[in-house]
Amino acid sequence: MSNFKIFADSCCDYPDETCDISWLTKIQLTIGLDGVEYRDDDKLDCLDLLKKMDASDSAPKSACPSSGDYFDAFNCGVDDIYVVTLSEKLSGSYNSARLGADLLKESDANKNIYVFNSRSAACGEVDICLKINELASKGLEFNQVVSQVESFIDSLETMFVLEDLSVFRKSGRLNHLQAIVTSTLKLKMVMGAEPDGSIAVRAKALTTSKALSKLVELVIKKSKEFDPASRILVITHCNCYDRAKKVCDDIMESCKFNFSVICRASGISTIYANDGGIIVSF
Repeated sequence: MSNFKIFADSCCDYPDETCDISWLTKIQLTIGLDGVEYRDDDKLDCLDLLKKMDASDSAPKSACPSSGDYFDAFNCGVDDIYVVTLSEKLSGSYNSARLGADLLKESDANKNIYVFNSRSAACGEVDICLKINELASKGLEFNQVVSQVESFIDSLETMFVLEDLSVFRKSGRLNHLQAIVTSTLKLKMVMGAEPDGSIAVRAKALTTSKALSKLVELVIKKSKEFDPASRILVITHCNCYDRAKKVCDDIMESCKFNFSVICRASGISTIYANDGGIIVSF
């Protein structure tokens, strides 16, 4: 069996105790808010971060690891290295990791390393890492793992419902019309990742509860296009475990995914999902 290691940037969230990902190594982004820098690791107090975000007129900003940070992590003595990053459309993390991988290949041309553009984030990254570990642990050749995971990413679905879109408005990530609609009518939107990793609106509702019901309906409808038993349902919540559990139970009642995982939001997921946000990947 090949000697391998899996890396992800720190937008990859924290699964509950039902899913052990101790084999995964995370490379931290940083978060800046009102002149203070926070390292996105497991010591970050995301509840305190939410309070500071709510009190600020500014949007938090993220900074990806440098290519040198990635190179230092990749230089770890294993044969095969797999890396998963935030969507290239959302962060510079992918390009930075690619540069770090190039530096590694320059220092040792015999290393196998591949950086996956998740075209997703949060629980989507968790889903991809689980797929890599599944395939690599079976002893597949490096190129086989890469090919099958890229195909998996092509079919991966990521959708989300956010209680509060203020961070998106503050940072200019919503277009003008959507910003007006959500601020004046208080509509809740079901949003999702497009094939290229950008974000689009999938549905709208007057309340969060109705938006989550539409989210469940969209997942059930989409699951008819494949065998759910071959997939893992991964859900990230931002300070709303009970909400995530209900969404998970409602989906699993109709869609028999192989298994389900509920994750706590990382710092990066927190600054975009905000308090009460739910993200689903499958």
